[in-house]
Amino acid sequence: MVYSLFYRRPPHVDSARASINGSEKTKSVDQGSITSRSSGVTSGIPDALSFDRIITGGTCPPCTARDFMNYLIYIEHAAENLQFFLWYRDYTRRFSELPPSERALAPVWTTEQAEADAQAPSAPKQQVSAETAAVFKGTDFAPTVASVVELKPNPFNTPPRTPNGERESEAPSEKDWSENGSTLHSHTNKSFQSKAAGAFESADLKWQPFTIQPFREEVSRIIAIYIADGAPRQLNLSAKERSKLLHALANTTHPSAFAKVVHTVEWSLRHQAHPNFIRWTIYNGNRPRVIFARGLGVFGIVGGILSAVLITLSNASRGYRVLSAVGFMIGVATLICAWKGMCIVLHGMHHRHLRPWELFAEDDDDSSFDMGKGSFDTMGSTNSYEDEPWIAKYEKRNILRKILDREVWIQEPALRQIQDTIFLQAMGGGLIITAISVGIFCAFPAGNFF
Repeated sequence: MVYSLFYRRPPHVDSARASINGSEKTKSVDQGSITSRSSGVTSGIPDALSFDRIITGGTCPPCTARDFMNYLIYIEHAAENLQFFLWYRDYTRRFSELPPSERALAPVWTTEQAEADAQAPSAPKQQVSAETAAVFKGTDFAPTVASVVELKPNPFNTPPRTPNGERESEAPSEKDWSENGSTLHSHTNKSFQSKAAGAFESADLKWQPFTIQPFREEVSRIIAIYIADGAPRQLNLSAKERSKLLHALANTTHPSAFAKVVHTVEWSLRHQAHPNFIRWTIYNGNRPRVIFARGLGVFGIVGGILSAVLITLSNASRGYRVLSAVGFMIGVATLICAWKGMCIVLHGMHHRHLRPWELFAEDDDDSSFDMGKGSFDTMGSTNSYEDEPWIAKYEKRNILRKILDREVWIQEPALRQIQDTIFLQAMGGGLIITAISVGIFCAFPAGNFF
């Protein structure tokens, strides 16, 4: 629906998305096809633009963590990987800052322990009476139908208290925890706890909602958002990986429980998303501008050929045929740069076009480009952007206005250096092709037709 006339998805994005998230979205706001497919390595990327420097805030626009996140949302449609990775880094830091007494409640999860638990026979599901089921009816802890049995009443049994839907006690580390520093609403907690309970139940695991382990409530939210089947930001995990992760989280909230999943997510970010992002940032113009630059390059080459042919057919001396080199040189260099996604005019000023979502960011009061909001909210909703107001605004812009979109200076020195290298390569290629072309025309005798 959006940008079908002016934007096309890079061929590598489809394959990367299929391997990362298992499914593709049909809409994209890409600004040109990346010329080469990611090979899964980061060779050729300078250290100044490494993955770690971008994540830790050591780069300038347009290569910051915010730009990386926007690329994953609007281009690769795989932002959940980076969102989960950033949450895990922060979670590991906060867990390490806990008092030793709290950390001891969540033991380290090791491979040996996982294998031992996997070989141990599973405990039978606990059956409850119909009276107990009636008490918990309508709450997050209501037992399934299969576990409800008719038992004889015990006259000496103390009747259970009616639950009020609130947790009676919380771990000290998560009493005041929330994504934005505010207390979580009880109905929101119930929703996440219910989804987390469903995820554990689907994996045939026993869930302990009253655990005193630190950050148990936060881990339940992460399960509901990233791990559970059908989660709004579901990671692309196999059934075996998801089952192993849930098995670990059912026993501990230690960061080591996420180790294998984080390794997979980090590998995808480092070896697929990051190289693709760096290649994409080389583009200094939007797609209409790049197509326009390619047209100018073809026009320059055609002009050089026509001038060389006309001078060759005339009675002018051979030296005048060298004038066609101007058209060849400008046309070939412009075409090579445009083929790599660069506009030679914008590069001369070290400028770039603002991305479509950046053009109207200042106009939106609820802009999602601030750290801790929108895409950087690890506990947020889905990463769908089809309803964002800038899409309709950008769609109304005519083609000429898109070609002449607002420009901004490229602040990252390493990116400017990469673009300078491409520009020099284009000039060198243009010089070689121009010399060969002019030499061929100079070899012909004069036509003397006019």
